Parts: sequence; C-alpha cells; structure tokens
Amino acid sequence: MGTQDVRKGDGMPAEKKLVVVALGGNAILQPGQRGTFEEQMKNVHLTCDQLAQMVESGKYKIVVTHGNGPQVGNILLQNEVGKDVAAPMPLYVCGAESQGLIGYMIQQSLTNLFADKGRGDIPVATVVTQVVVDAKDDAFVHPTKPVGPFYSAEEAKRLHDEKGYDVKEDAGRGWRRVVASPDPVEIFEKEIIRQLVAARSIVIASGGGGIPVVRENGHLRGVDAVIDKDLAGERLAADVGASIFMILTDVSQVKLNYKTPQEKSLDRMTVAEARKYHAEGHFAKGSMEPKVRAAIRFIESGGERAIITSLDKATAALDGKAGTTITKE
Repeated sequence: MGTQDVRKGDGMPAEKKLVVVALGGNAILQPGQRGTFEEQMKNVHLTCDQLAQMVESGKYKIVVTHGNGPQVGNILLQNEVGKDVAAPMPLYVCGAESQGLIGYMIQQSLTNLFADKGRGDIPVATVVTQVVVDAKDDAFVHPTKPVGPFYSAEEAKRLHDEKGYDVKEDAGRGWRRVVASPDPVEIFEKEIIRQLVAARSIVIASGGGGIPVVRENGHLRGVDAVIDKDLAGERLAADVGASIFMILTDVSQVKLNYKTPQEKSLDRMTVAEARKYHAEGHFAKGSMEPKVRAAIRFIESGGERAIITSLDKATAALDGKAGTTITKE
C-alpha cells in the first residue's frame, strides 16, 4: 500500500494523517521492575502492538518518540561504577546511547509484529536525533534537572571542583548533579525524517528529548543538558508537519483538581481552556504540566489536534472515543 490508501466517499484516495506518538516511560519499563533487557523488551512488544494497530487501521502514518530516564540513568551509573576501567562518556553521548538501545527494541518489535501479520513490506528505522537548543537559554544559568547517581557531600564537592558540575542536595537522599533543561529550538534531522516518512517508513526519533546540541560557527556541538521529552516531541511533530500529536502516559485523561474530591476528567479542551487551567495551577510540574504545555504549543503552531491518554486507550483516542483531545476551538 502507498501513503494514499484511505478512500474518500467520492472514490478518490485520501492522504493518511501523520501522527507523532510520544511514549511515556511505562511503555518501556514498569514501576517496580529492575530494568533487565528481557523486562524492557516484553513491555516494548506490548507497546508496539498498539502502534501496529494504528498503522493497520489504514488511516495513519506514525513517527514514534520516547522517554529514556531509567535507561540513561543506568548508563550514567555504569559510567560511574566503571570509571576506573573504561573512560566515562559525557551526558549527551549517554543520551545518544539510550536512543540506540530503545530504538533497537522498538524497531525490532515492530518489524517482527508486521512480519507476523504478513506486512513485512513496512520499513522501520531509528534516527539518532540531535535537537538544537539556544546556547544563551537561561536554563544554562539556572540548571535544575537532576541526573545520574547520588553522591556524598565530599564526592559532590570534588566533582564540582574538578569537573565543574553543578550539584544539589536532593531531598535528604544525597547529592546529585543537576543540568540545564533548555527549550528545544529545532529537530536537526527533520528533513531526513520527512523523507523517510514520505518513503512509507515508520520512524523512531528524538528519543529522550533528543541529543542537545548548540550551533557554533556553522558547526554543531553537544552539550550536557536534558530536554523535556514532551516539549521535544512537540517540536518534532511541528517540524515534520504532523497533523496529530499524541502523548501516551499512565493516566487515561487529563484531570482538573487531581486526587481531590473535586477531581474532574476532561474529554476535550480548547487551547484557551488549556491555558486557563494551566494558569490556575491544575497540572503538576514534571508530570502533566509539560504535556499540556506541549499540546498547547502544537496547536498554536498549526497542528490539527493533540491527544493525551494512556497506552491502552491509544487507538480509541485517535477515533475520539477516549483520552483528552486539545483543539484550537
């Protein structure tokens, strides 16, 4: 099948809608799991079954993005434990490693699922993705994102003095390195991704928020930072011209007054309503807040609709039967 398989009422082919699907951490690693490869591969296989259903509906082309928190955290811990045996890598290189790790799992799972369904003709590709940020972003002046293992106060001071790390005490549990979380400006590989989509490929891109890079004298340079994966997912959706941006998380709908007697689930929101609820403080920092902010950005950049829902509701949400849908009006 080509990219024009859905039929209109007049018998003419209709272009499939491009959906950027942002997978939450529970799509790869469940709470309480140790994080073995076998555990993660099993979770990814179940996730990819949902993604395959979107493609098999004949209505959608998909680009997949994902988080990488536990995986890059483990890579950093391995760096720390093995630092006297093998040279540790910078944070942005560890991010690239995690893109390959998770991309491989999703790529192979989708390939095998399509083969089982007699659809081995659908190409799947992972793009190691650089995301351009502004070197003058205020986030570099005020780093806030904890990364890597916990340290004693003495070790944290040594890392600060010797490597220039910013370190902060973390809720009585020890000291951790903190890095910037700058705003994504551009998906550097956006044109490659567009070409792959046009060639009927399913693309996995911008994992973990992408590899943060800055432009210097016409060149790119990696920087130690962590870009919010939802905001990077929105930038990806906008840069590749997606119609729909879908964020899959661990709740089925956005809620007002979350975990209070006044809790209310939302089927739909306009951008104006989303902005109002955001300003009223309904969405928790570090969880639902960046998701709603990313949805607002996507619609304001010209997207058709954004959807926030859980993995098991994904296909129903695309049909407007589940989740929370955000539109312009």
